Amino acid sequence: MTNKKKNCPKDKIDSTIISGDSISVMSELPPKSVDMVFADPPYNLQLEGELHRPNNTKVDGVNNDWDKVGSFSDYDSFTRAWLAGARRLLKDDGTLWVIGTYHNIYRVGAILQDMDFWFLNDVVWVKSNPMPNFRGTRFTNAHETLLWTAKSKTSKYTFNYEAMKGLNEDLQMRSDWLIPLCTGPERLRDNTGTKVHPTQKPEALIYRTILAATNPGDIVLDPFFGTGTTGAVAKKLGRLYIGIERDPNYVQAATQRLADIPPPCDLTLVDTPSKRRQPRIPFGWLVERGLLCAGDILVSPCKRHSAKVRADGTVISSTHRGSIHQVGAAVQGAPSCNGWTFWCMNVEGKNIPIDSLRQQLRAQLN
Repeated sequence: MTNKKKNCPKDKIDSTIISGDSISVMSELPPKSVDMVFADPPYNLQLEGELHRPNNTKVDGVNNDWDKVGSFSDYDSFTRAWLAGARRLLKDDGTLWVIGTYHNIYRVGAILQDMDFWFLNDVVWVKSNPMPNFRGTRFTNAHETLLWTAKSKTSKYTFNYEAMKGLNEDLQMRSDWLIPLCTGPERLRDNTGTKVHPTQKPEALIYRTILAATNPGDIVLDPFFGTGTTGAVAKKLGRLYIGIERDPNYVQAATQRLADIPPPCDLTLVDTPSKRRQPRIPFGWLVERGLLCAGDILVSPCKRHSAKVRADGTVISSTHRGSIHQVGAAVQGAPSCNGWTFWCMNVEGKNIPIDSLRQQLRAQLN
């Protein structure tokens, strides 16, 4: 769906592409109405002359008018203007991602701090297939930088830690992301085979940002929508999107691209609830509901320590009594302990963490 600038929604936001200047359009949208902003602003490369490969073929680089903002002072004024618009639209607990290269990202970062955005991470997108430095005059530029910020230091922002860990084979997701450039069928081309947009980002890159920082039904704003990668990923993940783009060719390409993407058939499959958002389950609930009984023996993973379950939801070892966490820490001589993962029960000869009972009870309550 594409709305012209003069028809910007005033009281209700749904997935839409708005044709127009990003700063002007953002001023017409309702304040505090979006959950996340992903921005891929002009890099203002200020390239001089053409670049050719060793075989004298011309490199299809970025020389579009939309990337030529002007002097550093002009670029700073432009950056402050669009960031002010994004900040006004961002909910208090929302987050903003912005991507750039060494040409612009440090100027953007300084302005973000001047505007009291709170930095959460800088993520390095390491390109597995970067364009070579054909002239051999400097290092191959093989990465771009993403800045992830909250609206303020006190924002209760969304971070789907478990989803990122699951995406990374149960290891914490690091801030260096090895992802190839957008190539193959994903790259949009016109009838002559020419790239529709010179800096189209890979969906895998945007996928991580949206999955990490939003939940199904959240609204993602992209003020430099281009050919709609942000909208494509948002739609696949059950999020809503607002794309602002002034180039009619890009709007047309994005509209067609998004029309061809079906929404998820089951929203539960794109929901990645954080453990912190799950209902708290006291250990005593397992006892009163009969999942464990007074007198049951719990053991540590190494079977070195043991404790008996009491009717009041506490446990007792040979020398300590208290909660599963207190006793777990005491028997190890540790300052703290997660009793849910430390204590195990014997099931057919295997030690199973009692956390499995907590998850069973959570499923029943849901």
